[in-house]
Amino acid sequence: MATILRTWSYQYPWLYDTISALAALPLGGRDRLHRLAWQALDLPRSAVVLDLCCAHGVVTKALTQRFDQVIGLDASPKAIARAQQRVPQATYVQAFAEQMPFADATFDLVHTSMALHEMTPQQRHALLAEVWRVLKPGGWFALIDFHRPQVPLFWPGMALFFWLFETETAWELLQTDLAAHLRLQGFTVERQSNYLGHSLQVIHGRKPHPKD
Repeated sequence: MATILRTWSYQYPWLYDTISALAALPLGGRDRLHRLAWQALDLPRSAVVLDLCCAHGVVTKALTQRFDQVIGLDASPKAIARAQQRVPQATYVQAFAEQMPFADATFDLVHTSMALHEMTPQQRHALLAEVWRVLKPGGWFALIDFHRPQVPLFWPGMALFFWLFETETAWELLQTDLAAHLRLQGFTVERQSNYLGHSLQVIHGRKPHPKD
């Protein structure tokens, strides 16, 4: 699956940004999309935040406008370089999400946007374990990603998009109950919302305090 457009979208930032802008239109624009997963969380400006799989830093920029301590992590050195140019006020780390070079209980919020569908089930399992490890007790894991549409009108557009840009891992995610996987890891799922005919999902998972 996927076409040359997938490769080009990673190689050319203008194409990536154009695709993101078009995809965000039904939700009210890029700014709303970039804040959708975390804007409802009641966290202080001093919260320590990780933008996991930050790519070119489009959501990292929005996070730095809300929080003073933001770290972006991505496995791609090219993505990190572009993110540094776009959002120099954040700190960046090049590493795999499944093996993060952070101490236990470092972050108040870990956020990831449209990244889990790029991973195999084994990678997602390892990522959830790492997110759990690096979150402080009481910390939040906020994610946004694809979801199986419940409105038939949204299926043709999603199928076309997946054919042009995605691989089999995206199709596999549509069969996955992410909230259930978070619960198995130990998170309490405080919010699960769907948008665009259930073709997008936002989940807030919280790492309980030991006393909870």
